[in-house]
Amino acid sequence: MEKINIFIVEDESIVAKDIQNSLIKLGYNVVGIANNGADAIEKVVELAPDLVLMDIMIKGNLTGIEASEKIKEQINVPVIFLTAYADESTLTRAKITEPYGYILKPFKEIDLHSNIEMAIYKHRKDAALL
Repeated sequence: MEKINIFIVEDESIVAKDIQNSLIKLGYNVVGIANNGADAIEKVVELAPDLVLMDIMIKGNLTGIEASEKIKEQINVPVIFLTAYADESTLTRAKITEPYGYILKPFKEIDLHSNIEMAIYKHRKDAALL
């Protein structure tokens, strides 16, 4: 089976590298990393990955939630939020974008793996219904 292509949006380079290493170890292909919303939108639309791992609080004028909305307007790709924020306000704003997952940092590799697998499966089933 071919590898799943994942795009990472994370503004802390050490954390992004850690996520990348975890994904590679789990057998995924990381097609790119962006540290702000504008770059994320441009690169995700260009690269058309199978999934986007999106930090909610990122550098720049757009939050991860806003970047996710703009990506969704242009391309049908599942987004999983990966964040340190679990407050009700953030959760409520994130829900509106209909993410395929919401993982709290610090995460375990098994959480990352299971959320990605479920998101990819659900997205493919949803796409088959269209």
